[in-house]
Amino acid sequence: MEKIQILVTACCCAITITLFVCLWKVLNWVWFRPKKLEKLLRKQGLKGNSYRLLYGDMKDLSGMIKEANSKPMNLSDDITSRLVPFFLETIKKYGKKSFIWLGPKPQVLIMDPELIKEVFSKNYLYQKPHGNQFAELLVKGVSTYEEDKWAKHRKITNPAFHLEKLKHMLPAFHLSCSEMLSKWEDAVTVEGSCEIDVWPHLQQLTCDVISRTAFGSSYEKGRKIFELQREQAKHYIDAARSVNIPGWRFLPTKRSRRMKEIKNEVRTSIKGIIDKRMKAMKAGDADNEDLLGILLESNFKEIEQHGNKNFGMSIEEVIEECKLFYLAGQETTSVLLVWTLVLLSRYQDWQTQAREEVLQVFGSRKPDFDGLNHLKVVTMILYESLRLYSPLITHNREVTEDIVLGELSLPAGVLVSLPDSLLHHDKDIWGEDANKFNPERFREGIASATKGQVTYFPFSWGPRICIGQNFAMLEARMAVSMILQSFSFELSPSYTHAPQPILTIQPQYGAPLIFHKL
Repeated sequence: MEKIQILVTACCCAITITLFVCLWKVLNWVWFRPKKLEKLLRKQGLKGNSYRLLYGDMKDLSGMIKEANSKPMNLSDDITSRLVPFFLETIKKYGKKSFIWLGPKPQVLIMDPELIKEVFSKNYLYQKPHGNQFAELLVKGVSTYEEDKWAKHRKITNPAFHLEKLKHMLPAFHLSCSEMLSKWEDAVTVEGSCEIDVWPHLQQLTCDVISRTAFGSSYEKGRKIFELQREQAKHYIDAARSVNIPGWRFLPTKRSRRMKEIKNEVRTSIKGIIDKRMKAMKAGDADNEDLLGILLESNFKEIEQHGNKNFGMSIEEVIEECKLFYLAGQETTSVLLVWTLVLLSRYQDWQTQAREEVLQVFGSRKPDFDGLNHLKVVTMILYESLRLYSPLITHNREVTEDIVLGELSLPAGVLVSLPDSLLHHDKDIWGEDANKFNPERFREGIASATKGQVTYFPFSWGPRICIGQNFAMLEARMAVSMILQSFSFELSPSYTHAPQPILTIQPQYGAPLIFHKL
């Protein structure tokens, strides 16, 4: 009996200690550590709101975005008040050396070009945050990995994006653009004009391009995957604007259940494509000029060279890279194209200059690789479009160990934000016309426009610069050239200006333009 009592007492003590430890961890996470970090940041001259239990600034941040997106804005390229209203209010209130609270984690705004350069350069110290537990349900792949795993995946995926490989993809770019333009030509009468909402057409164009160049199939076969990934992206953004409670995604909420369903459905579809390709490769029947073929071949060579499959990617990892092809390859280029067309509709003089250049280089001929890479005016326009409507609002990083950044001492776990949208519209960097469309600023290239500083990074910067930027720019030059060869266009009276941050900056109410055949 005494032994049982001792055992019961021991169990009670163990349970009490466990509960106490758990309680301490929770209290430390939601209160003691955030208050300690706040004190440390303020001591260094950084300013921001006082920490509020669990939520921090999340309610205000989400509320201001919701309010900004509830109504359209005036036709202007000064769009930061709609994209990052809370960032703007924080800077207005506390200055550029400030921080905000994403739940219990402080996020320091980094606006100094030298510090931005250091953060991008030292990618082993400043890593992509993995705070949002729903992120892996959306996509993983090379853009989300760190250190050795990132280096391995980057090495294996690199060959797919070499310029020589991209040359072979031009016919797919041209075919997809031709199919879109033939629909527009059918809609526009010979002597008249027609209103076309170009946004869904450009989304389908970039989906079609990625389907053909990545998987050697058409948009129709990949359409379900794109639709599912778009829905997944919306769920992810909603989750990102909520407080990230550890383990929350494992609860059977409506959102987490749907996100898991989508993940499984997309995985099954892509695995089917990969299995079919690998079967064809073994039979010697595969065409390996598309991104998937090059990726599988590169992966096979890496394994063969080292004689160990651990040096290559698993099938699950290949699936994630394919999901990344779908998501990143389609999203970035479609938003670049839609804002470029909206800008050229408003600035007719630049549309005329761009058309004159395209006709001078190609006439009515099919655009070729060398010609596309020599389009100076078109490239200036694309760069300026990326500046004013950078696909991403901000690049966030998490400090992995206690470090010194400039004059700041940042402990491990603190977040830093490199806000593209604010920096790309900053008058201190770009001059008084920072919010005006002026491609002329890029006449001598990016280095000249930025005076050699890291103040322009639509495709990120440093070792982790976007692997697909040449792919995106080549596709955009092809699409813009072919549109300019066939049509003149202007903004429709029904156009409503409402850039909206989803994963990328998209037109909330579409982009209706009036087209005229040339």
